[in-house]
This record gives sequence, structure tokens and C-alpha cells, in this order.
Amino acid sequence: MAHTLILDIETIGEHWDALDAFTQNNLSAWVRQESKNDAELEHGMQMLKDGLGFSPLTGQIVAIGILDYERDKRAVYYQDPGKSEKLEEDGVSYQAMTEAQMLHTFWDIAQKYEVFVTFNGYQFDVPYLMVRAATHGIRPTVNLLSNRYLSMQRGGKSHIDLIDQLSFYGAMRRKGSMHMWTRAFGIASPKSENVNGHQVADMFQDGKYMDIARYNAADLKATAELYTKWLHFLKM
Repeated sequence: MAHTLILDIETIGEHWDALDAFTQNNLSAWVRQESKNDAELEHGMQMLKDGLGFSPLTGQIVAIGILDYERDKRAVYYQDPGKSEKLEEDGVSYQAMTEAQMLHTFWDIAQKYEVFVTFNGYQFDVPYLMVRAATHGIRPTVNLLSNRYLSMQRGGKSHIDLIDQLSFYGAMRRKGSMHMWTRAFGIASPKSENVNGHQVADMFQDGKYMDIARYNAADLKATAELYTKWLHFLKM
């Protein structure tokens, strides 16, 4: 039986004022060019600053969550600067680590699994994990980007991106967010607790490290339940 790992990450961006002038100009050139007035410029710049965490070039990972599907075991590695605490809460194992330690741990564990499940992992989680690992001198141990079509994936590893599978590789006009898919299937959405990826940066700045880790654990649970729905009713 193949061993299945469900994964999810949380990220934050660099502080805009900490970026050098050339980088700021490079990132904001399109905003200045496309803004028709001061109001559009201000809105565009705020969107740009808020979105720095969505690129591994201007952001970092603050939590990596993994769930062993067959054993229903969850672990979340998260940043809590200066600490390395371990704790168990509601069946989830939490451990504070640096970003480099999280990435080293994840890629080491990944070698033991054959099937990987994400929600939007092809466009976000996996490239982010690979690039951030490389910036720390860590080489990814498995190729999770070989081919988006399951029938064409090779090498003994499968990456099932649920946003692709549930939307039939984009055949649906709107792919739908995690919240919308969980809502449709009657699954508790972690977004219902008024937390989403855009708020993680503010939570991190406020020192709410465990809240971020718990939110990640809830994301893992929801992804696992969506995967079960897909397996039972939509997998062909």
C-alpha cells in the first residue's frame, strides 16, 4: 500500500522598508506604470506589499504541516524565534524550528512517501518549498513537479493537487478556493475562523506563532477530508 503525505505551508513576506531601493523599484515598476491616479497607486502598492509572502523570492516559510493519511497523524513545524519547544495538542505534534530546520526535516521525511496531496501545491506550496530549501543549501529529495496529469507522472512518486483534480484540470469555469470546496462537501473550513493566508504575516508580527501552527493543522485536516471525498466519489 502506498504511503500518502498531505502537506501545507504558511508564509510571510519581508518588510517593504527593509528591501533595498533597487528591489523596491523592480517590484513596483508595474504598479507605477498601470496606476491611473494616486488612489490606484496607493491601492496597488498596498496589494504589492501584502503579497510579498506569496513569492519565495520575497518571503519565507513560517509553518510546514504534514499529515500521514494512512495513520491519521499530523505534525506541524513552525517558527517561534528563539524557541525549540515540542508539544502535543489535540492529537497534533507541534515543534518550533527555524525555517532551515523545517525544510531539512520536511525533505528528509518526504523520501518515505509515495503519494503527496496538496491544495494548489503545484503553483504554490511545492515550488516554494523547493526554492526556499535551495536558498538554505538544502536539495529537495523528491521531484513533486514532474507532471500535473496523474496518468503521466513517473518515478514512483505521485503528486495529487486537489485543485486540479476537483476542477478537472481547470475544465470548470471557476476552480474554487479551499473554503468553497470544503463548504460544498460539508467539511469544516479553517477559513471560517476568520483566519486566512493573508493574515498570517500580521499574526506572526504579533507573536501569535502557535495560532499560525494551529491554523496550519486545521488546513491539513480539511485537505485530508477533501482528499477522502475525491477518492471515494470523483477519482476515475
